[in-house]
Amino acid sequence: MEIPSTEAQNNFGQYLKLAQFEDIIVTKNGKRAVVIKKYQDTIKNCFNVAEEAENYDWKNERISYQDFLKLSEESENRYEYIDGEVYLLASPSYDHQNIIVEMLNMFYNWFKGKKCRPLTAPFDVTLTKNNEKNVVQPDIIVICDTENINEKGRYTGTPTLVVEVLSESTQKKDMLKKLNLYLYSGIEEYWIVNPWRQEVYTYCFFEQDIKEHRVHKIADTVESMVFEGLGIPLEQIFS
Repeated sequence: MEIPSTEAQNNFGQYLKLAQFEDIIVTKNGKRAVVIKKYQDTIKNCFNVAEEAENYDWKNERISYQDFLKLSEESENRYEYIDGEVYLLASPSYDHQNIIVEMLNMFYNWFKGKKCRPLTAPFDVTLTKNNEKNVVQPDIIVICDTENINEKGRYTGTPTLVVEVLSESTQKKDMLKKLNLYLYSGIEEYWIVNPWRQEVYTYCFFEQDIKEHRVHKIADTVESMVFEGLGIPLEQIFS
């Protein structure tokens, strides 16, 4: 992120917080002059920098929703914002993307001609939990309230169904933090795809409670609990 020196002087505290997540380049007279960046222990990072760069998950750093919007709007990186914490979205693997493509193809064919629409990341979804804003980019969503797409093409509604494909850097977040977020923000159905175990875990939510939970193995067909007739053969997405 680049900012002029006057902006840095007037809002130094804000940019000091944002520097926890991304380098802030300060310009003077149109030229780059100073970099505000997060301090890192050189000895520690010579061993751990690759792993930390992939996860890029700041457990103890919290910023406001307004600061997050500024960070995401001015950055080329993709972030999620859950319970005041910021998460950098790392580049996914081939297997991860292949599963998404297979599932989206089946979703697209099933929903074709119907009211609801399947979409994939990158696509911001803003959810409210306990009166606090959260911003996520699920791997696949199904939205039935297309009237909540504003004039700027931004979606302001709540998806009916959400799918997340696990990766090593997102497993804990998807299975704990996002499960809790989706439960309390009005999502009706949540699918978690586990590529290593070749399983899919599905949750049906009702009135902020888990109405039903199912585990699907490789030989099974995942059947939606909200969209009657929607079924995904797991052998096809894991092949």
